[in-house]
Amino acid sequence: MNPFWSPERVLTEKEAGGLITLQFPELEIYKIEIFAEGFDNTAFLINDQFVFRFPRREMAGELIKMENRLLPKIASMLPLQIPNPQFIGKPYDDYRWAFSGYEILKGKVPSKLTRKQRVLSAKPMALFLRKLHDFPVQQVVGLGIPYDKLGRLDIHKRKPLLEERIDTLKYKGQLDKHQWKTIKHFLMTFDHRLCDETKTLVHGDLHIRNMLINDRGEISAILDWGDVHIGTPAIDLSIVYSFFPLEGRELFFQLYGNVSEKIKKLARFKAIYSYVLLLLYAHDREDRKLADDCLCSLNLALEE
Repeated sequence: MNPFWSPERVLTEKEAGGLITLQFPELEIYKIEIFAEGFDNTAFLINDQFVFRFPRREMAGELIKMENRLLPKIASMLPLQIPNPQFIGKPYDDYRWAFSGYEILKGKVPSKLTRKQRVLSAKPMALFLRKLHDFPVQQVVGLGIPYDKLGRLDIHKRKPLLEERIDTLKYKGQLDKHQWKTIKHFLMTFDHRLCDETKTLVHGDLHIRNMLINDRGEISAILDWGDVHIGTPAIDLSIVYSFFPLEGRELFFQLYGNVSEKIKKLARFKAIYSYVLLLLYAHDREDRKLADDCLCSLNLALEE
């Protein structure tokens, strides 16, 4: 493989613009800049209007293809904005992966929201997840959306990992004694055999960095669908515990509908697990803002 296109290399604006112009000559580019850089993808902002995401490795390329099949099918029926690929690029020459472009979504990443602002999002999030989880599973199977193969809520496997990571965070001074003891107590009540066999379409990675809010602080968009799969709704319902205070949770479930205590407990476990991992990541990256946001979400998940 030509090292120019190696998975570890970030495309320049010139390289990305060349691929876009070649495949979409109707899109005249007069401005291009790097919009975001993640582990798997580089995103470019075109003309302040379109976001184009380019994979940097094989797995990310497969996920982009999956998003390109699914998102146009569900975008119009969801009550919140999601990326809706309008430009679906193909591998070309030495660039090995599909890519996509969509109109930029309005909003900003949530940060330092008040409890009142968080409660504002209970209704839109409940209606969004109700619609998503009600989407016919057989239709998405036909689009190649996978079942959960990673054991995302395999408590037998995940519980020991969580215990190990909270000990690490306590040692590094990222968790105080009260937070550590609260999580330990929660895990002591957790049967490793607990599971949920319900199968729905789930986003798979709902957290603060994958959402946008409007000027009021209300959720307006859901980003990054690379972890979309068929699995337990508890995966997505974890956001109820990591984003909403107690008063917001009650409103959410009134609008979303009945949820068993088993699923609620699994959702809370997922919330704690996800933000412990994200907090470790923030600490390793020395990202103080992300760490503060993670601790806020983790403290919400510990409320009961």
